[in-house]
Amino acid sequence: MIPFTVLRKDKIPEITERLVATYREVESLNHLAHCPLPNYEVVVSCIEDLKEILYPGYRRREFLHWENVTFYVGSLVDRLHDRLRSQIARALCHAAGDDFTCTPEQRTHYEKLGDEKAVAFLEQLPELRRILALDAQAAYEGDPACKSLDEVIFCYPGFEAVTIYRLAHLLHELGVPLIPRMMTEWAHSRTGIDIHPGAKIGKHFFIDHGTGVVIGETCEIGNHVKIYQGVTLGALSFPTDAEGKLIRGLKRHPTIEDRVVIYANATILGGETVIGHDCVIGSSVWLTSSVPPYTTVTMEKPRLRMRGKNGDELQPVVKEVGAASEPT
Repeated sequence: MIPFTVLRKDKIPEITERLVATYREVESLNHLAHCPLPNYEVVVSCIEDLKEILYPGYRRREFLHWENVTFYVGSLVDRLHDRLRSQIARALCHAAGDDFTCTPEQRTHYEKLGDEKAVAFLEQLPELRRILALDAQAAYEGDPACKSLDEVIFCYPGFEAVTIYRLAHLLHELGVPLIPRMMTEWAHSRTGIDIHPGAKIGKHFFIDHGTGVVIGETCEIGNHVKIYQGVTLGALSFPTDAEGKLIRGLKRHPTIEDRVVIYANATILGGETVIGHDCVIGSSVWLTSSVPPYTTVTMEKPRLRMRGKNGDELQPVVKEVGAASEPT
């Protein structure tokens, strides 16, 4: 161990002063002298409570049964109401620009709004469970490697990401700022699946494998859609105004109609791009224009080229696989 007498503790005050000086120079990276922002740890704890409510018996609490489940869920809902009311109020105050000098009257106003939106959100959870049951069924039916719905709930990152997305989307639709993005980015960090809470996704939705999937804010996805890892449903371009600033609020991302399958690493871009119902989009396809219903789109099969040690061309022994072949 280094003796305390030789540690350079004398540098700590200087380093601290230099850091604090940057707080005035780069004010965009600090939130000082304002009302508190939504608390990240509290938002994450709300997500965990919500998953406990949506999937009782799969998460923290064991030995749940019909005699105690009502009391247990009731206590979770009550705690969620308190936490969500406070966090939503903070987000609303910040978004309105009133968090610098928030008066007691303003604080009461945002607490009331937070309470209303928290209750409106919680009221939608029963119907959300019915929708998530269809998503779980889609995963079970869509993957021959899956042995049970329990496996979907425990193990499938796509189902985890869709669960958090659907919760965040409810808050987004209620006009709650910031918190829905915090939720979906937390799911993104856990699963590698990036779904913007503003996207509109229909029922019976399945993301298989999942890593690298991106679904943009204005994307619209129909019912019974299945996508694989690495799929990007993104923007083709970002229009700007006369001052060169991004124009926000436009539809930038594609529309995917019912019963579409999109295989790994396909990229579909543009707000005017529509993939018609019952289409199959093969692996590694790049699309920036619409596709009519009942269409299969694949890349032309690549040709393998192999050379030996002496530069002689060898005959490949691996069979070519079609672009739309389903992963195992």
